[in-house]
Amino acid sequence: MSRLSLIVMSILALLLVQCGEAPEEEPAPPPAWPEIAGYELMTVPADNPMTEAKVALGKQLYYDKRLSGDGNRSCYGCHLQEHGLTDGRATALGAFDRQLTRAAPTMWNVGYYDALYWDGRSGALEKQVIGAWSGGNMGASGNDDAPSTDDICASLNEIPGYAEQFQAVFGGPATPTNVALAVASFMRTIVTTTENSRFIDFMNGNTEALNEQETSGWTIFSEKAKCTNCHDGRLLADKQFHNVGIGMDAESPDIGRGKITEAEEDTGAFKTPSLFDISKSAPYFHDGSVETLEEAVDLMLAGGKENEWLDETNLADAKNANLSDEEKADLMAFLRALDVDYTIEEPVLP
Repeated sequence: MSRLSLIVMSILALLLVQCGEAPEEEPAPPPAWPEIAGYELMTVPADNPMTEAKVALGKQLYYDKRLSGDGNRSCYGCHLQEHGLTDGRATALGAFDRQLTRAAPTMWNVGYYDALYWDGRSGALEKQVIGAWSGGNMGASGNDDAPSTDDICASLNEIPGYAEQFQAVFGGPATPTNVALAVASFMRTIVTTTENSRFIDFMNGNTEALNEQETSGWTIFSEKAKCTNCHDGRLLADKQFHNVGIGMDAESPDIGRGKITEAEEDTGAFKTPSLFDISKSAPYFHDGSVETLEEAVDLMLAGGKENEWLDETNLADAKNANLSDEEKADLMAFLRALDVDYTIEEPVLP
């Protein structure tokens, strides 16, 4: 459009405003990526902006078993749809059938968190991807005859479909850094929305998204038992760390956040897990020590497990709620209403 045309259009717009006929505003375009309605925008690192091509590449890598040290595990393999984006095990099973010490956490809304892993030791999603890939989860360590992440990238570059995509997205071949950037970009699209979560739809104003019993359960959850002391807002998590007593009766307990901060008050504290898909993600807690959702709820309503560092402040309301059988049934109905429809289709791999 020429400069003269722009000037003419500006004059016409001004005349319309003066005559009381303001030009109609064009509707805002839909967000390019899924987001939690009514919640703060996800923070995306300036050095890893989202693009469609990068997300598509990251999705393929997330599902590709060839990234693992033993060629048998993908990222998705530990975060399965049928298990609420966990693996259904008490503690995760890594590459080369290595038994890990903690449960696989859900991936729902992972891009909104600024502290990752149960103990919050990673502050960036890209670093978490590298850590899981080169560590016990995916086993690309370069130790004991296992391939390194560099070795895996060399293999990816021999696959024409991947080589072309890395060139198009990053202007060069696959590297561990570029793989992590792509996978993290895809992971930021694993989001609960009004389309796949009845709870998010309900929180965004659709009072019919939950039925009468589920709505009653939400009231009990948020107002009587005050589970929202920790499972707060649209994330159903406060991004904080709490000791609820799980595993603290072991001879050598996992002290969680305390190992990272070396602060005594963080002893036995673990990140508040999101409750999305909670009905599918048994067993529960960081060590998978509680088999059923009913048992997990009873434990929290009892105020956790007694130990020196128990977070009694946040657990007191649940402990004092004294729910009737009907109220507990309503609470359980609400928790089961937190299921999410996993609409992500498995990609075709190069």
